[in-house]
Amino acid sequence: MPAQTKTDKLMSAIRDRIAKGEFGPGDKLPSGTEMIDQYGVSRITVRMAMERLKASGEVESIPGSGYYVSD
Repeated sequence: MPAQTKTDKLMSAIRDRIAKGEFGPGDKLPSGTEMIDQYGVSRITVRMAMERLKASGEVESIPGSGYYVSD
């Protein structure tokens, strides 16, 4: 099994927080800047992780507002 990328690790961390109920349906996720500070990753890593979670239907984006947990 290949090593997890930083993007994979960030996606897992977000999924874990959703699974634990820290974020529920409709809740706004932390901003990109907050995730950069919290997880020690780059802006592109945050963007890639959020876009992959969006593509899988786990989060939704509202332009100018941020990412939200899907219902």
